[in-house]
Amino acid sequence: MVKNKAEWISTFRKVGDSILVELSKTKKSKNDKATEINKRIKELRESEISSISIIARRDAWDNQTLLNEILLLTYASYIVMLEYRNKVWEYEYMAFARRIGELWEPFCKLAFDFPIKELTLIDPPDFDEVQTRIKNDATEYIDTLDLPDEIKDELKRHYDIPWTMVDSGGIKLGLDLHFEQNGIHYNCDFKSGFSSNEKGNTNRLLLVASIYNYLGEIEKTILFVRQNEDENNHYLQTLKNSPYWEVHCADDGYAAMKEFTGFDMRRWLDENADWKNDISVELKQHLERNDLLKYLTW
Repeated sequence: MVKNKAEWISTFRKVGDSILVELSKTKKSKNDKATEINKRIKELRESEISSISIIARRDAWDNQTLLNEILLLTYASYIVMLEYRNKVWEYEYMAFARRIGELWEPFCKLAFDFPIKELTLIDPPDFDEVQTRIKNDATEYIDTLDLPDEIKDELKRHYDIPWTMVDSGGIKLGLDLHFEQNGIHYNCDFKSGFSSNEKGNTNRLLLVASIYNYLGEIEKTILFVRQNEDENNHYLQTLKNSPYWEVHCADDGYAAMKEFTGFDMRRWLDENADWKNDISVELKQHLERNDLLKYLTW
């Protein structure tokens, strides 16, 4: 059944209350209780999305109508996830900042799952296949050189050495989102922000994007960042200044998403997401006391 925002929040809170009653009878740790709350609310959200999708097919909704309803109930579920996790395990700075970022990515991806413009979700390439292609290209090039066969064989042997050091299982070409539109493969990653501990992730993103770059013009790598550009450190600039990543931060990111999907996520959030007034008084007071309310910005 389709509901407005207040009704969805009420629905999820009732489930949250019942979960708390069950958990109060157990000796589970704070971590286990938080995990159980998130799991159960997610299950309810997925069930409700399935029900709404059935109604949408029956009544021939367009994707704009369907997406609006799914975003609304997803946002309501996020509100209650934060509230009830805080009831069993109060948020501190790092956990809350990280959680807001974790919720942002799948929320934005819903516009790609139910696009207004035509696009197709695709699977990322397999690294083993890419590796074989790169090695074959190199071998074919060496064979064209005007050199004695023994020197060609030695070149190939040396070229194979670094590949033996590469653990193919350790290089994943899968990013957060892959889709095809107008003959181009877009390979996208979503980041809440870049802080002082992002060196390893930055190096991985550079490596992965360089491999996509090798695969040709059909492959594009795009980075969506929740925070404003000036709120991030030099690791973001490293990616932005590289020849591999197209970077979009904050409202620029939402504008790019709209270009791809046809859906204005920035406008939807402005009209529907009112974190500070939608969350419970209890959670709001906790966030205010700990200077965490500022992280409720999308």
